[in-house]
Amino acid sequence: MRNNQRLQWTSFLAVAITFANFASGQSPIDIGNRREMFVDQTLIASMDEIELRVHQPQPREMVFVTDQPWEGNTCAYYTIFEDEDRYRMYYRGSHWDTLAKKATHPEVVCYAESTDGIHWVKPKLGICEFDGSRDNNIIWDGVGTHNFTPFKDTNPNCAKESRYKALARGRSLRKGDTKSKHGLFAFRSADGIHWELMSNEPVITEGAFDSQNLAFYDQSAGVYRDYHRWFNEGVRDIMQCTSKDFLTWSDPKPLTYGDQRKEHLYTNAIRQYHRAPHLFIGFPTRYLPNQGQRVEPIFMTSRDGLHFSRFPQALITEDAPKDRQGNRSNYMTNGLLTLVGSRDEMSMYATEAYYTGPDSRVRRFVIRTDGFISAHAGSTAGYLLTKPILFSGDGLEINYQAAQNGSVRAEIQTLDGGPIAGFSFKDCPPMIGDSIAAPINWKSKKTLESLSGKPIRLRFEIKNAEVYAFKFQTLDK
Repeated sequence: MRNNQRLQWTSFLAVAITFANFASGQSPIDIGNRREMFVDQTLIASMDEIELRVHQPQPREMVFVTDQPWEGNTCAYYTIFEDEDRYRMYYRGSHWDTLAKKATHPEVVCYAESTDGIHWVKPKLGICEFDGSRDNNIIWDGVGTHNFTPFKDTNPNCAKESRYKALARGRSLRKGDTKSKHGLFAFRSADGIHWELMSNEPVITEGAFDSQNLAFYDQSAGVYRDYHRWFNEGVRDIMQCTSKDFLTWSDPKPLTYGDQRKEHLYTNAIRQYHRAPHLFIGFPTRYLPNQGQRVEPIFMTSRDGLHFSRFPQALITEDAPKDRQGNRSNYMTNGLLTLVGSRDEMSMYATEAYYTGPDSRVRRFVIRTDGFISAHAGSTAGYLLTKPILFSGDGLEINYQAAQNGSVRAEIQTLDGGPIAGFSFKDCPPMIGDSIAAPINWKSKKTLESLSGKPIRLRFEIKNAEVYAFKFQTLDK
């Protein structure tokens, strides 16, 4: 076992033991019918022979090459999202002459789109001039080209002319300013192609902004959330602001973590997980300045957007599959897609060949739906017990994968640890195979309707298998 994996397991075991020693009379956690994943310790009371295992996305095809004159080997800060009948991609067009040690052309904001998330088109938009021609896919060449990061606004009160918004760094543009302000500018667009400034001065000024600083609308909280760079005692780190109107922002608050590691986090790629919006997930890029300025994405998660649990393993390793070992050559993009016809897996994207070639590239990776972290047990059966919970619904489904000779069973218990009649392990046929949404059917054929809204505990028996998530639901009548 690698050292970082051993440290992670030791940490998880210590936390599990602590939770196991809590009194059973704690207030139950109301999870309703939301999907819960084992990405933190919030719902876990104890684990026996269980490891919380990080899963790495698997490399697929190279989907994008920055081979146009206005692009180059330092194209970066990609944002990718689904938008009705297409997928949109935004990125910086730039090139660095490694011999002359200078940029060969000004930075620009470029746009591409796709109908399948694999084959991308760079439309000739005629918006911005480059080298005497507008025959290109450049959408912006003003302030903010270094790290222009858009999103589609899901605020139900959003005006049509502001359906798309973005943040990007720059300095104030007001005439007569004796000392310009440095910070993040706010942008808006009606179509995602034609953009304009919302203010001539930055809307967020506290922090450091040489990174992919992003924002999105949090529907449950009714606010916009921003995540941007700052320096925490010389270490690159992340701050958050909130806003009601995208122009007036709260004072930034630093993120905190469930560990004491001091490590540079370059980009953050934080978002609400679309299948469980109460969970925030992030794919920050760990920067290793003393190791040739290498970078590697990691995984972290939060339930409030400020306090994160982060996992030490590299999510995408340098050999996955090539040209990611060099200076900043292994960034995770800001995007997570479920492609058409791919319900069981999600696509994410990462860069390669930064600086090293005449062009840089983007490669697609895939990970199981909900498959970031699993409760794993080997040939010895393991048991995971939840804290007291309240749920709504009359059925239970799980996302699981059992290896050969593997299985999963579930038991519903009273708060004092006794199995509820009809819902014990002996009433639950072993579940084999692989499914992202498998219903648990006890031999009693009882539904969970009589238990809905009452405090219970779930206990899973796992053998040669992974359990990624569970969700209470209302069964079809």
